[in-house]
Parts: sequence; structure tokens; C-alpha cells
Amino acid sequence: MLELRNVTKRFGGVTVTDAVSLDVKRGEVHALIGPNGAGKTTLISQIAGDIACDSGAIAFEGTEVTLAPQHERVRAGLARSYQITSIFKRLTVLDNLALAVQARSGSSFSFWRPVAGEAALAEQARGIAAEIGLSARASAVAGTLAHGEQRALEVGLALATRPRLVLLDEPTAGMGPEESQTMISLIERIRAQVAVLLVEHDMDAVFRLADRISVLVSGRLIATGAPEAIRAHAEVRKAYLGESAAA
Repeated sequence: MLELRNVTKRFGGVTVTDAVSLDVKRGEVHALIGPNGAGKTTLISQIAGDIACDSGAIAFEGTEVTLAPQHERVRAGLARSYQITSIFKRLTVLDNLALAVQARSGSSFSFWRPVAGEAALAEQARGIAAEIGLSARASAVAGTLAHGEQRALEVGLALATRPRLVLLDEPTAGMGPEESQTMISLIERIRAQVAVLLVEHDMDAVFRLADRISVLVSGRLIATGAPEAIRAHAEVRKAYLGESAAA
């Protein structure tokens, strides 16, 4: 579904992603892990179209998108979330989701009334709210939601574009154990509909969710494989998981 070949990004004299080649298959959760500063978010931004590649190629569904702007990638079925929650905090949950549906569908709406007042948009928005576990909070102003709920809403905004692949950048960041479990359960639900490329530091979440794991260290991909193989990989244990990680 997604194919990266020798994707590279430099900022000045610093190479942040260094000839990275990986692929994401249909229906899988593919986790991207690595120490802080490894280049994970930069790589996700290159895939999404936020940051241009200096060299290399990106193909999505068999079509090269290396030079395509972000909105074209979204229309093609590639959506993302961010490390820092990005929602419309003064709007309700339903209006947030309805706006995302509207952006995908291209339907018109009046700026003089809430977008969720349009029946078709509202119906789709309510469906997504149910999917992400926020039906009971649909009328709440987004800025009043708990942190975990805001992160779930952001995933909902990505799902509203009807993606075939969603890029999730540290979806459990800043969450307590209960909120993290809720997010993990949400990802487990959506994986039935879309492929997921997941950047995550929570190793419990990674090993629970991922079909395959790729490890990025200092901008270079050092390993890709099934969770069991990554747990046992000597270089991964040394660079990231720690020598005490269970085999």
C-alpha cells in the first residue's frame, strides 16, 4: 500500500532521515519506533506531504506521490494525526467531525450556522463520534474534553477523510494508563477498516498492536520485522529497548 525507497531529508548539515526504505501492507498495523531524535516524526511528515523529500521516492497505492501536496495525498486516502493535538477547540465535537466530513466531500454549508446543522454532514459526523467512543460527548466543546478524548477526536478527524492508510504520530502521548488503554482499543477497532503506520513510544502498545515493527536510529532504519524478531534483535535491544528487554 505504501512504499518508501531511500527517502532522505537534511536540515543544513544534519541528515534527519537517511535513505529510509520501508513498506506498509494492506490491513496491517506497522509501528515505527526509535529513540527521541531518531527522525520518526520527520519521516511521517515526509509521507504525509508536510515536509518535502530531498531525495528518494514515496508511492501510495502504486502511484508515486513524492511531489504531491498534502491535500492530494489526503484525497488519495492518506491521512495523519500529529504529536500535538490539532483540533478546533472552540467548536463542538460534532462540528469538528462535520467540518472534516465536509472537507472530504466538498459539500457546501453556511457560515452563519453550525456546520453540524446540515443533516447529511451531521449524520456522518455522529457515526464517526460513535466509532471513536465520543457519542456521549458529541455536543461538548472540544476544548473541554479530557486529553485522551481530544486525541480520540483527532483520530476521528483523520477517519472522516475515509483514508485507506492513517499515520498516527504518538497517539498515546501524555496519557495515563486508562486513557492509553482506551486509545489502544480504538486503534484495534479501526484496524479492521484501514492500515495504520504508528509512531509510538509505549512499547506495551506497540507490541500489542503491531503486525510488523520498523526501528529508526539516527535517521537510519536498522531493522524491520515481526514483534518477536524485533524483541530479540541485538542491535535494537542495545539502541532502544535496552539490554534488559525480554527475549
